[in-house]
Amino acid sequence: MKKLLTSFLLPIFLLSCATKESAKETTPANDAAASVAPADVNTFTNPIYPNGADPWLEYFDGNYYLTTTTWTSQLVMRKSPTLAGLATATPIHIWSESELERCCNFWAFEFHRLKTEKGYRWYVMYTSGIAENYDRQHLSIIESQGDDPLGPYTYKGSPMPDTWNIDGNYLEYHGQLYLLWSEWVKDEQSIFIAKMKNPWTITGEKVLISKPDYEWEKSGMKVNEGPEILKRNGRTFMIYSASFCNTPDYKLGLIELTGDPLKPESWKKSAEPVFSKANGVYGPGHNGFFKSPDGTEDWLIYHGNASEKEGCSSTRSLRAQKFTWNADDTPNFGEPVEAGTPVISPAGENGPLVTKVQGTQVQLVSKANKQCVAFDVNGKIAPADCRNESASNWVLDYTTNGNYRLVNKDGKFLGQGIGKEGNGQCKRGNSSDLNIAPWYNQLCQQWQLVPHHQGWLSLVNAQTKQPIQFSNCAEPAPVSEKKSVEDVPQFIEQKPACALWRIQPLQEVAITSVQSGKAISFAGKNKAGANIEQDEWKNQANQRWAFVHTENGFYQIQSAANDKLCLSVANKSIVPGANIELAACGDNHAQWQVDFLTDGTVKLANRKSNLVVDLAHCGVANHTNFAQGQWLNSTCQRFQLKPIR
Repeated sequence: MKKLLTSFLLPIFLLSCATKESAKETTPANDAAASVAPADVNTFTNPIYPNGADPWLEYFDGNYYLTTTTWTSQLVMRKSPTLAGLATATPIHIWSESELERCCNFWAFEFHRLKTEKGYRWYVMYTSGIAENYDRQHLSIIESQGDDPLGPYTYKGSPMPDTWNIDGNYLEYHGQLYLLWSEWVKDEQSIFIAKMKNPWTITGEKVLISKPDYEWEKSGMKVNEGPEILKRNGRTFMIYSASFCNTPDYKLGLIELTGDPLKPESWKKSAEPVFSKANGVYGPGHNGFFKSPDGTEDWLIYHGNASEKEGCSSTRSLRAQKFTWNADDTPNFGEPVEAGTPVISPAGENGPLVTKVQGTQVQLVSKANKQCVAFDVNGKIAPADCRNESASNWVLDYTTNGNYRLVNKDGKFLGQGIGKEGNGQCKRGNSSDLNIAPWYNQLCQQWQLVPHHQGWLSLVNAQTKQPIQFSNCAEPAPVSEKKSVEDVPQFIEQKPACALWRIQPLQEVAITSVQSGKAISFAGKNKAGANIEQDEWKNQANQRWAFVHTENGFYQIQSAANDKLCLSVANKSIVPGANIELAACGDNHAQWQVDFLTDGTVKLANRKSNLVVDLAHCGVANHTNFAQGQWLNSTCQRFQLKPIR
C-alpha cells in the first residue's frame, strides 16, 4: 500500500474520505420552487438533521432506512415511516468492531439488497481502517441474516484488505455483479471497477474508469469518489463526487455507461457538473437515490454545508429533494434547495399504503380472557383462541414519535376510529371501535404502550387516548387463593383486566444490543452456569432465543440450544452486578418482564430482582459480559428483538 499524502495533509484527507458517498439526483431549480408546499400539506425542511455526512437511504417495506458516517467503530442505522421522522429516529447500532484489523474510522456506509441463493440479503459496505491514522482505510462488508435492513449482520470480509480503497458501491449489469470504488493514483483520487464472484470478493483485473479531467474536478485536490449508479429506460449512469470535500466546490458529476463496464472507453463523462453549490448550500455531494413510497418519484439524498468555511467535518448536514428527468432520459438535479424552505414530502407517505413491514411477529394476548386480537374477513377486530390460525400475528413497528403501529400479515394497520370511506381520516371512536385499514399516517393508527404491574401493559390509541379492549369484555372473577399473586400494590393505579395485555413474540429471535449491535449469546458448553455475553452474529444456536410465557406478563427466555435452559441471574441474586447466566427454566430468577420503550427498544427486567440486563462498561467488544443492574435509562440496557428466518 502506498502512502499517498504527507502527514500534514492526512487529517484533512481523512475528512475528505468521509465525505464520499455516491452521487445521486437533485431537484432542478424550477422543480425546487415547485416543491415548496402550502402550510396544510405534509412537508419537511432541509437540513433534516446536522452531522449527517455521507448519507445512504432506502425506502423498503413501509419504512425509510438511513445510515451516515460516524467516524467511530460503529455502524448506525435509523428507521422511520416518514422522511421528516428520521430527524428524531432512534439511532440503532447494527454493527460495531473492536478487532484492530477491522476497526475504526468508519465512513460512508451503503446498504444494498441483493438476491442470493438464500433469498434476498442486505449487504452493508463501509470504509474502515485503524485507529492510528487513515492510510489503511479499506472496504469491509457485512451480510444480513434475513431481509431486515436492521439485521442482525455477519462479517463477510474485505474485497481489497491490503490497499487503500473507499466509497464502495455495487453495479448490477447484464446479470453480472461489479464493485465500484475510489483510490489514489499518484496525486489523483480516481474511480475503479472490478468483477465480483460474490458480494464481498472481487475477481480479475481492476480497471480505472474515471479520473479528474476537468478543472471543476480539481478544486482543493484532484478527486473523483462516491460512485453511485442510476438507471433509467435502459440507460445506466454513474453519478460521482468531484473535488476536495474540504472546499465549498465539492459537487456531483455524471458518467454514462455505453458498453462493457470493464473497458474505460465505455464510460462517457459529461463535461459539466450536474449538481453544485447554490442557494446557501455549499459542497453538496456524496449522495444516494431513493424512490418515494408510492414509487412515482425519484429523490436525491446528500450532505451539504451552510457556510463556505465549513468542510469535511461534522458540519455536513443531511438533505433531501426530488429530482426529475430530461426528455433524453438524463437526470435533472437542478440546484440545492435553500435551508428552511418547506418541501412537500415524498408521494405516498400519507397512503393509502398496504405493505409488509419488517420486524418480529407478536400476538396481543388479553389478561381478561387469555384470547388474542384477531380480525375477520370484513376487517373487524374480534377475540380468538391464540392457538387458532385466525389469531392474528402482528408486527410491532416503532414510528419515531414514541408511538408504535401494528401491522397484520396482509400489510394493513390496526386503527381506532379510522374512517371507513377510504379517506383515511380519524373519527371519534371508542375503545372497541377497532378495524384494520391501509396506512394513512394518522395518529388513530398509532399506539402508545403503557407499562403496568407484573408485565402487563395498556395499548392506548395516540389519537383517542383510549385503550384497546374487546367489545363486551367481562372482567374475570377474583380467585382468592391467587390474590397474593394478583394483588396490585397501593402505589400502582389498578386497571381493569379488559384493558391489559401482554405482547407475545412468536418466533425465535436474536436479542441484539442497541449499544453494540451484537447478540446476547452464551459462552462455552450448553449447560447450566454457562456465561451470558455478547458476540457478533454467527447464526448459532447459542444466540437464538424463544420467549415462553409463564404467568401474568412474565416470560422465560429459552435457549434454542436447550429448551430446558433459560436466561437467569446467577445464584438467584437480587444484588446489582450479579452475573447473567444459563440456568434451569422455571424459577422467578429465570423469568423476565419485557418492556417496550418509547424509543422502539426493549428492556429486560428480572422478575425476582426487578433489575435489568446491563452490558458491562457499555462495551462493543466480542465477549463483553452481561450482569443485572439498576435501570439507568442507558443505551447499554436497551435491546432489539430481531426475527430469525
